[in-house]
Amino acid sequence: MPFTMVQQDITRMQVDAIVNAANTELTMGGGVCGAIFKAAGAAKLKAACEKLAPIKTGDAVITPGFELPARFVIHTAGPVYKRWNEKQSEEKLYSAYTESLKLALSNGCESIAFPLISSGIYGYPKQKALQVATSAIKTFLAENDMDVYLAVFDRASLAVSKDLLGAVESYIGDNYVEERGVRQRKLLNIERKAFRETSVSPQLGESCAPSGLSAALEDIIGDLDEPFNTTLLRLIDARGKTDSEVYKRANIDRKLFSKIRTGKGYMPGKRTVLALAIALELSLDETDDLLERAGYALSHSQRFDVIVEYFIVNGKYDIFKINEVLFKYDLPPLGAG
Repeated sequence: MPFTMVQQDITRMQVDAIVNAANTELTMGGGVCGAIFKAAGAAKLKAACEKLAPIKTGDAVITPGFELPARFVIHTAGPVYKRWNEKQSEEKLYSAYTESLKLALSNGCESIAFPLISSGIYGYPKQKALQVATSAIKTFLAENDMDVYLAVFDRASLAVSKDLLGAVESYIGDNYVEERGVRQRKLLNIERKAFRETSVSPQLGESCAPSGLSAALEDIIGDLDEPFNTTLLRLIDARGKTDSEVYKRANIDRKLFSKIRTGKGYMPGKRTVLALAIALELSLDETDDLLERAGYALSHSQRFDVIVEYFIVNGKYDIFKINEVLFKYDLPPLGAG
């Protein structure tokens, strides 16, 4: 996927470039910076950095990765957080990400891993640091193709809005049902249609059907036997979006989208289908129908499904924000899968 949050040691990641949250003198520091120097070979990396130092806050330079799995180390100087001059701090932090990404692109990198820059001893509040990082990466990926990772040591270090987490937790409490023994599952829309056509009512205990599809949606959906990729393309046209807009908003790469588009026996995983539903800003009914065509359904016995459903029901279609919440719950992200 183009942008993924991972709980991993950045010095061990198999990517083209890793980013060092450096100081302006490019000297070996503590924390992540110190770990990168040690893993790369401190003497070699120190000699390479001395030729490039000093740099300005928000700028970036590149050195070989030496003994690291990564081919390159991109060194960028994030700002020391200043509450009384927050706008300047934000601009410098945004620049640190943007300049690093540009440098990776110009050096032929297809993948890059960042730490959460300035969120350690430089005092940048973690939630705000994450917002800036996501904004910069999102803007870059709107115009470029690259796999970008945000590596953290533990999930607690990733600060998501307390209000958002509280709302999600409340929705989970109201809708999540643990599976115990045999449960009667919710009927798929195609089964409800069959019941209507044969004048047979669902058995007692069956979950109430959604309000139903609008005439416009039924026109878009078309034949119930229509292949998934055909329905997807109809929905894209109906939403007035381009293929590029959709796969970027879905946080999936162009090659995977091409496989989905052409069909030829390939069926995407559930997480990919949901990512496409989010990209197209589908309603819950529309999402249910798109999932059915790929052989899936949302379930209230799956915490992952309930969390994604919360965002759809509430019209929150920012896949990066959804994936932040999924990461906090130790669940896989929306996208390829």
